[in-house]
Amino acid sequence: MKPLTIEEVCRAVGGEYVGNPEKLKSVITGVVKDNREVKKGDLFIPFRGAKVDAHRFIPGAYEAGAAMVFSEEILPEGTDYIKVESCPQALKDLAAYYRKQLSAKIIGVIGSVGKTSTKEMIASVLGTHFSVQKTAGNLNNEIGLPLTLLSIEETHEIGVVEMGISDFGEMTRLSEIAHPDMVVMTNIGDCHLECLHDRDGVLKAKTEVLPYLPEGGLLVLNDADEKLCTVKAPEGVKRMGYGFGSDSNYTVYATDSHPVGEDGQAATFHVNGEEFTATIPLPGEHNVLNAMAALCVASHLGLSLAEMKQGVETVGAVAGRNRRFEKDGCIIVDDCYNANPASMKASLSVLANAKGRKIAVLGDMGELGEREKELHFEVGCFAAEKGIDLVYCTGELAKSLASGAASLGNSSVKHFTDKDALVKALLSEKKAGDTILVKASHFMQFETIVEAL
Repeated sequence: MKPLTIEEVCRAVGGEYVGNPEKLKSVITGVVKDNREVKKGDLFIPFRGAKVDAHRFIPGAYEAGAAMVFSEEILPEGTDYIKVESCPQALKDLAAYYRKQLSAKIIGVIGSVGKTSTKEMIASVLGTHFSVQKTAGNLNNEIGLPLTLLSIEETHEIGVVEMGISDFGEMTRLSEIAHPDMVVMTNIGDCHLECLHDRDGVLKAKTEVLPYLPEGGLLVLNDADEKLCTVKAPEGVKRMGYGFGSDSNYTVYATDSHPVGEDGQAATFHVNGEEFTATIPLPGEHNVLNAMAALCVASHLGLSLAEMKQGVETVGAVAGRNRRFEKDGCIIVDDCYNANPASMKASLSVLANAKGRKIAVLGDMGELGEREKELHFEVGCFAAEKGIDLVYCTGELAKSLASGAASLGNSSVKHFTDKDALVKALLSEKKAGDTILVKASHFMQFETIVEAL
């Protein structure tokens, strides 16, 4: 990050400095909340968790080279620190202050599905021309977003940040911190329905960002989405839409999308009256949508077609996000970071193109509200319609998914009481040539299944 003096940090968060006044002119060069990541020059921000209060790690943070710490407590005499009422709020306040100092353009990526993969695609494409910083993993909430902003260096020209929410008001708070110059919205799906109720609620919550777009800003929308195609850009903000087929409303569109083997997807991309054909090194038509979103931003920023093609063709996979690897002659598709109905169906569509037996290991999808059983049943039906050979499920809600998969009679379906039983059966059943998809919401911790395979 751009160095900030401790005096500046104290002022930005409204904190009270306690300690040697000569230290106020020294600087911090990084911000961390994990004491294990502290390095020389960092500001350590201790959070109080359900099990651990990180204030106890303050002495160790100084031993590791921390330049300063926040604290909600009065620390022993002789300790230099900035006293704050709330460490989480102080982090947000510091990030909001730092954002105003940045010359880098900030691109916010928003949507029910595909935020991380679209963020990776945008960073890959823009990285052919600019110095780009991006959200690490999926640090996209009210803690992760500030940490991402604070990781942007003076040398970065672009910051690509995910903005993830689950309730009304959260996008407003994220927008007040990030103030994005450009926003990309990927889709509006059935997710976080416990708080947002339905897709109209999801749309309302996500579009809280719109008033924060500046004059001359950019709004990129997936116009193939029935909700997003109705969204208008604020006055003074440029609107760009994308989708499949030569719809006159699309700024960027794709034709001739088709799988290339089991690991890629090719398409012809049409941008500003010109076109190029590219092969994305990731499977699934949803990655073509991600690419079109990135190309809208790239077009707005003046990249050449050659740079666009290079970025699309060199994007990488993210752990837990449709990451593929081979083990014992089987292809394992690790897509277990998170799940909702739309992302489940996208992953099953990719699995359907695999050679050999197609095995789906599926678990519960969270936060779907009153329709949770219905939506799980629909995903099960979709798996059967796609010709998935074996559907192995575990989780209470996954019982409905299993019922849906069994209802069409096209798939062999088994529901297990726990993950251990599922893994035992799967290890006995799998054979060389199988492709195995592993997917569920994060709380199901299906990464343990991936590790067992």
